[in-house]
Amino acid sequence: MTQNKTNTGQIARQRTAKALLGAALVLGLAACATPPPADDPIAVAEFKATNDPIEPLNRDVFEFNLGVDRYFLKPVAKGYRTVVPELGRDGLRNVVNNLQEPVTFINDVLQGEFDRAGTTFGRFLVNSTIGIGGLFDVAGTQQGMDRHVEDFGQTLATYGAPEGPYLVVPFLNSTSVRHGVGRIVDAYSNPLFYAFDHAGEEWVQPTAMAIDVIDARSRNIESLDEIERTAIDFYATARSAYRQDREKEINNGIAPEPTDNDVDPFDVDY
Repeated sequence: MTQNKTNTGQIARQRTAKALLGAALVLGLAACATPPPADDPIAVAEFKATNDPIEPLNRDVFEFNLGVDRYFLKPVAKGYRTVVPELGRDGLRNVVNNLQEPVTFINDVLQGEFDRAGTTFGRFLVNSTIGIGGLFDVAGTQQGMDRHVEDFGQTLATYGAPEGPYLVVPFLNSTSVRHGVGRIVDAYSNPLFYAFDHAGEEWVQPTAMAIDVIDARSRNIESLDEIERTAIDFYATARSAYRQDREKEINNGIAPEPTDNDVDPFDVDY
């Protein structure tokens, strides 16, 4: 028993240290985002309009991410879609979604959304049991408990935390300071992954994350190809889409007025 408590404490301390390091990196990037000189009204206006003060660096990282997608992620996603039948892909997506429900529940509670928290808890309970570990979304298809997603970035927004500048992070793409910190907190706040780690199943979290990314990409191959082909400025399109998607999520599904081709190619939730 003592050994188990020691292991649990070590895992918690390691995760906390990693979370703090990740937050420091995000804030470090934000520190580079300084406003333009006040005597340059055009630059000031653009800064306020896009909140993207390190756009040249962001564009470089965006191009890097596109390269990773073009030469690695997209081929893997195509192979995944070819090898795994649709029924299997839907089952894996359901499992990954179910593993993320505790994070949504925590943030529902933190936001005072107790009715939504009850729905999230009910979904997790039903799908983890009748749905065979989340393989089938019984709660959604048969019980009318539709899934929603809440994260710590949204929680910070509800308490008035400013968004901070727009950032493009290697391998993750669109985010902001607030959202980036929220992502780090969420990654280390899921009690299920602590339980799996404590049981010696450390592979569960990275595997779930990999499936999440690959499956999401596999569902958007043709649509993203078309958007990239037709967009005048793919970077600006992705930035605009990210902002609108985040505003919709923060407002519990109420979206701002859309613009043409507003799809963020690297930030799709299911």
